[in-house]
Amino acid sequence: MRLPRAVRERARKIRLLVMDVDGVLTDGRMILSERGGELKAFHTHDGIAVGLAKRAGLRTAMITGESSPIAKTRGAKLGVDSVVLGARRKGETVDALCAEHGLPADAVAYIGDDLLDIPAMQRAGLAVAVADATAPVKAAAHVVTRARGGHGAVRECVELILRAQKRWDRAVHAYVREHGGR
Repeated sequence: MRLPRAVRERARKIRLLVMDVDGVLTDGRMILSERGGELKAFHTHDGIAVGLAKRAGLRTAMITGESSPIAKTRGAKLGVDSVVLGARRKGETVDALCAEHGLPADAVAYIGDDLLDIPAMQRAGLAVAVADATAPVKAAAHVVTRARGGHGAVRECVELILRAQKRWDRAVHAYVREHGGR
């Protein structure tokens, strides 16, 4: 993907990747069982991308407006630095994450899909919308992924950031070596 220079410059500054959950890490559907249990599906490419981001030195966070234990479990499995549940004011949550990690707002990338994400995107140095985000979210974004939420959009975002920082190839080679490659 050929990116405008301004987007590449923003991506070079990123030290914290903040991801919405429903509609970004998932396709946005919430499957409820007759007993009230909830299921969510996550794409493995996005999970590997989180590992690549961490390997390259980025901090990671997941934010959801829901109080889903599934998001907490997925975040723990991926080694995400911060998982924030029940965040209805995501802009303020991004401010708190910046303070927690000692980072300025321009060091944050936020990837979202719906209206609750706009305040967080407005604070972030790099605002990313997934391909199937709502029109106002796309309008607030610096870049829109080709992939839809839950279908590798986070992977695309991580690759964009790491390529801009010239860390992508090194992170991929290290990941492959760690998992039995050469």
